[in-house]
Amino acid sequence: MTAVRKLVKYYVRPILNNSKNKDSLCLGSSRLYFDKIELITRNGKDISSRYLHLKEITRLPSDISRTIKIQLKKITKTRKKIKNINFNKPSIVGILNVTPDSFSDGGKFLSIDNAYAQYKKLKKEGAVIVDIGGESTRPGSKTVPAKKELQRIMPVIGQIKSNSKNSLISVDTRKSTVMKAVLKYNIDFINDVSGLRHDSKTISFLKNAKIPFIIMHSISNPAKMQKTIKYNDVLLDVYDFLENQIRKCKLKGISENKIIIDPGIGFGKTLKQNLTLIKKISLLHSLGLPVMLGSSRKSFIGKIQKNELYDDRKGGSIASVLYGLSQGIQIFRVHDVYETNQAIKVYTKLI
Repeated sequence: MTAVRKLVKYYVRPILNNSKNKDSLCLGSSRLYFDKIELITRNGKDISSRYLHLKEITRLPSDISRTIKIQLKKITKTRKKIKNINFNKPSIVGILNVTPDSFSDGGKFLSIDNAYAQYKKLKKEGAVIVDIGGESTRPGSKTVPAKKELQRIMPVIGQIKSNSKNSLISVDTRKSTVMKAVLKYNIDFINDVSGLRHDSKTISFLKNAKIPFIIMHSISNPAKMQKTIKYNDVLLDVYDFLENQIRKCKLKGISENKIIIDPGIGFGKTLKQNLTLIKKISLLHSLGLPVMLGSSRKSFIGKIQKNELYDDRKGGSIASVLYGLSQGIQIFRVHDVYETNQAIKVYTKLI
């Protein structure tokens, strides 16, 4: 009987800091540098890692050094603009949920007037993009029919686009029928929290629409995602998922310059797994694409402090944003735009 050969895979995580020296490389479109990497090796279920200075790479076996150099090119390449989002500085995506049951702000913005007022507030406070959702994807939530989702979001998007010429709007949806319907308003981004898994027609739609989009990692669906959580290694499994979805898009003829990636904090992850993903999020830079972090008011913050009060999570939300900044994250999806924008401005003045 022939033994099955394990596939060995290497992952490269830059160890980022603000100091530049003669051996440093620059993270693409940033002021962050690294002269050291974490090389993670996955051989079946066996995972190991070691830290290397860049000058040590040439001493490795040729196949390993070649793989590392390919990933270093992706880490250091300039991130091209998407719409008018320039990735050499952090951008804030403001959350506007037009739902009765979203985990933090459900029911607050159901009327067109309230939703539009919140949109203007988010923009004034510093949101570059406003992400509008008509279906709650909190843990345990059930799928909303496309017709109901459209009834919630279409009037709001129409109001915004009619009155705000320079608006950048993202629509948070998993359904290609919803994506197609909102195109009439020339929306700017699609944010698919299912990572393009929920609807088999989504990738073809995105190809034809030529619209930028966000691929977020999640497992199962919101109703079940916190009930059965199983990873061999959460960091590498999330990386592999995103890499595979990017590959599918490219095979369909979609330019990678249309894609933003998101590790999906809180979507089918435990407290420990969420912390691992945030702590080592710089690994995702080796996919060569802009990275978005959506940790705002998530339950892992309440679990750390042993409370479940959503309005008491601002401090934890901002802490995760500032750590994300230190790891080169370019986009932050948040509820509390004013506080986050202020924290980012102060942080960037201090480094």
